[in-house]
This record gives sequence, C-alpha cells and structure tokens, in this order.
Amino acid sequence: MPSFHCITHGCQMNVNDSAWVARSLVLMGWHESDMENADFVFLNTCSVREKPQHRVLSTLGVIRDTNPRAKVAVAGCVAQQMGETLWERNAHVHIVLGSDGVAMAPRAFARIAKHPNLRLSHLDFTDTFPDRDSQLLPFKEQESLPTGTLGASLKNDTRAFVNIMQGCDNYCAYCIVPYTRGPRKSRATASILHECKEWLARGTCDITLLGQNVNVFGEDDGGDGTSFSQLLYKVAELDGIKRLHVVTPHPRDFSNEIVQAYGDLSVLAPRLHLPLQAGSDAILKSMGRGYTNTHYLKLVENLKKAKPNIALSTDLIVGFPGETEEDFKETLRMVKEVNFISSFSFAYSDRPGTRASEMTNKIAPALQQERLNRLIVQQAEQEEQWLKSREGIETEVLLEAHSKKPKYSNIMESHQERPASLIHQENSEITALSNPDTNTVEPDQNNTSWQGHDSWGNTVNVIIPNHLEQKAGSIVPVRILRAKRHSLLAELR
Repeated sequence: MPSFHCITHGCQMNVNDSAWVARSLVLMGWHESDMENADFVFLNTCSVREKPQHRVLSTLGVIRDTNPRAKVAVAGCVAQQMGETLWERNAHVHIVLGSDGVAMAPRAFARIAKHPNLRLSHLDFTDTFPDRDSQLLPFKEQESLPTGTLGASLKNDTRAFVNIMQGCDNYCAYCIVPYTRGPRKSRATASILHECKEWLARGTCDITLLGQNVNVFGEDDGGDGTSFSQLLYKVAELDGIKRLHVVTPHPRDFSNEIVQAYGDLSVLAPRLHLPLQAGSDAILKSMGRGYTNTHYLKLVENLKKAKPNIALSTDLIVGFPGETEEDFKETLRMVKEVNFISSFSFAYSDRPGTRASEMTNKIAPALQQERLNRLIVQQAEQEEQWLKSREGIETEVLLEAHSKKPKYSNIMESHQERPASLIHQENSEITALSNPDTNTVEPDQNNTSWQGHDSWGNTVNVIIPNHLEQKAGSIVPVRILRAKRHSLLAELR
C-alpha cells in the first residue's frame, strides 16, 4: 500500500485536520513515512502569518528536491487562495484542496494512487459543515492513532480537539479567514457529541471545542437548533469528561447564557482565550470588531463574577493603520486592567484582499516593532506575576508524559526546610535540588518527574515517588512549590 507524510503549517484546526487525514489514510491501509520515502505528501497550509504563499512555495521546493517522485496534495488556506495556479511550475502537485475540500482528501489520494496522471481540485465552499463521519469510523478501540506527525502516534491520549464549526462571517478589516475558510457553518450537534464520546471512550478526559468563532455556533442556516451555550451543557454532561475548553470566542457574540455556563459548569476550564486585538475604541472601530473597550471590560467583569478564578489570555495587533501613540497606550492600559496572563501579540501586516490592506495610513515597521517590544515586556511581567501567584496553592494537574528533566532527591521533604538549596537554572524548565557542598544535582531513583497542565493551562512539572504508580491521563492533586519563567514545579499532596 502507498505511504504518506504530513506537513502542517498554522493553527490547531489545521493540526486537527492533518491528524484526521492521517487517521483516514491509515484506516485505508496506507502507512506513515518520512518525507524522503513517502509516495504522497500532504501539505496543510495557513494564511495568517506574513508571506504565507512564499513559505508554501519554498516548502514545495524542498519536497521536490528531497523526494522528486512524491505526489503532493496542498490543502488549507493558501490552497484556497492560490487554487489551481499551484500547478504552475509545480508538476509534483496533483491535488489542491480548499478549506472545505479537506474532507475529500482520502478519496482524492485514493484516486491519484490508481490514476497517477490525474490532477484534482476541490475548492468550492460548501453550504453546510463538510463533516467526515462516514470516513471517520470508530477509533476508540484502536491501540494507537496517527497524528500526522511522524513518530507521534497517540496511545495514551490526554487531550482531544473537536471541530464544531468552520468559517467566519465577521470580515474584520485585517483578517483573511472569511476569504480562505468561507462563511460560517455549524457541525451537527449529534456528530460533535459522537466524536467527543469516541475520545472519552479512549480515556481522554480533556476536550477543546474548536471554531473560528465558537459563540455563534448553531446560528447559521446549517444549525440544528442547538446554541453554543446549550452545546456546552451537553458536552459537560458526557461521562468521563473532566475539563472542557473552547477556542476561539468573539467578545461581541458572548451572550449572557454563555457567561452563565462558566458559572454553572465546573468542567468548563477557568482559562479563556478572549481576543481583544486593540485597546483603542478608534482602532477597534477601524478594525470592524463590533465592540468598545468598555464593552470588553464589562464582559470580563461578568465572567469574573460567574467564575471568580477565571484567567484570560488574548490576541493583540500592534501598529494597525492609523494607530497613534495614544491608541497604543490604550492597548497597554487594557492589558494591565484585564491582567491578561499571556497574549499572542503581532505587528500588523497586510493580507491581500482585506480592507486594511487598502488603507493608506500605515505605520512604519520600525515604530511597529518598538511598540511591540514595549507590549511584550509588559506582558512578560504580568505572566511572571501570574505564575508567582500560583506558589503555595493546591490544585490538580493532568499528567501527560514523563518529563525530560532529570530525577531529583527529597524535593518534597526539603522544600520547606531548605529553600535556599533550590537552584533556579535560567532559561530552563528545571528546578533542582543541589548538594549544598558540591552544588551538583543529586539524581534519585525513587522519584520521577512528570509533566502536565493545570486547569489554567500552565505547564507543571510534578515530582512523584516511583512507588505511587501513575499513567498519562491521570489527574492528580498537587501543591505548587515554585514558579519558573514559563512553568511551575509541584509536589503531590
């Protein structure tokens, strides 16, 4: 049977799509291979970052030079933009799949395998969510699942991502998504619940519901009468679920019912990614975001009333056309007032076809970078303060894998008595106990370091005695001992 290799650029939805393609091909009898020896290469693309088409063409060149006999399928957002022009000067590209066309990938691969001279394209947007249940097949009983990342098959699954909708109707001035993902389309509720049950039956207990704007799930013509808030309650009721996350909501569409769900549902994670994009009302209006900073702050206030322990992260764009120094200072103010624990922050860059790309009052790149640097410094201080505030609290950690860090001796017993002997190694995730005489790490065969995440999404390294057997997917009670630059160290309690 043929072999395949996946290359994925971009968001978690693309990662999810590639994993589904890999699962489907393996179910067809194909096998995963390295790029050098694969019969087919699946290249899943993204348009969000700068110069995405250049990156894709560069990758196609690498594939051609590394494995000239491989037939390539280009999928995703750049494929949607470039379409069949990808066939020009790329003789090894045989399949072009737009965002909705990814559902056709397994059948397209099978056709090209039988008819190697064919070229296929699936670029039309569909009227309804391009579901894949007929090809998904039950996977709960399978020992391991391919992820689309060679050598990273899932055996002990701890977290799963489930698409609930695709596309967006917002047309924010800077955003390419409506053009590359098409209009919003909601997946059938029964299909979503079926996939969630499949993951939970495999032992997964942490599920993230994915969509470009999850708040408006069910409100398009393809909706089946279930709203997003109702979907949250339905998923939260499933046997075995311990944590539920959502990515990504839009502040404008955050209804009172969704806020109430955060108060009612204990499994709904206290970490929420809520894109702000800019702090200035003038810039928010120019972006077409549909809310003001006052509206955003009121939403944050309501969320904190509903779920007092909630922590927020966000997306921010610096140097949008027309942004003044006062506009930028409003962004800094909002970042501080909301107290974001982290943010994805970028300097604005044009995306072809968007309204912002036609704006003439662009900000000089040097000024964009200077402002971005100031924002990054402020955000780093807030992240450090957030992690520091976790020291001493008792919480739970979902164990995911043995940490790559060494084993350390007596850390639980010694933390309180000898805090001076804890050595902070800059730029690492290690907090080690050292011998005060030799200042060297003492390996310990009695303890093992595990890595996982708490309910807020913080990376936590937990020192666990070997006689207490643990497995990936376990949720264990811990006490946070120490904050690192980007992670936490904990002990069992």
